Amino acid sequence: MKEVAIDTPFGSPSDAFVRGTLGDAELVFLARHGRGHGILPHEVNYRANIYGMKSLGVEWLLSLSAVGSMRVDIRPGDLVVVDQYFDRTDGRASTFFGEGIAAHVSFGDPVSPVLSDLVYQAAVERVKAGGGGERVHRGGTYMVINGPQFSTRAESNIYRKLGIDVIGMTALPEAKLAREAEIAYATLA
Repeated sequence: MKEVAIDTPFGSPSDAFVRGTLGDAELVFLARHGRGHGILPHEVNYRANIYGMKSLGVEWLLSLSAVGSMRVDIRPGDLVVVDQYFDRTDGRASTFFGEGIAAHVSFGDPVSPVLSDLVYQAAVERVKAGGGGERVHRGGTYMVINGPQFSTRAESNIYRKLGIDVIGMTALPEAKLAREAEIAYATLA
């Protein structure tokens, strides 16, 4: 393994990138909250993180997210391979465009179906082997809130009525920026 520090036009990433191999695959890892988990979700420099991943040649990005469940049938220990996001964040830089560079980016289907399928199959195999997680759910809507506070009971009740499956604080604008950077993206929550 090798640590790689990268400067970006958007400032510093959350931490040094860690490069290594697993079998024939080259991997890059970044602790989005920094080592020691000292960066709050709304403080993460998502643009620098995604820019750094792209500059290291990353083509597939798996986001691991700790979330809360909005459904009784998604229990603690379950894994959810998310396929949609509902953005309730504000104040986060969510694009590489602007300042004279105009673009319109499709985001109707925000995750890579190929990567999501691979993640789902791997998670199912892992659960069957007794290696982690209780059950795996394919698909789900992830409500992304600013934090660091969790939602109120009233907000959670409304989110359930909207059909939200899980709630967390980190997947956006990360998924949007990955799309703009043309990096296949998926979330395992």
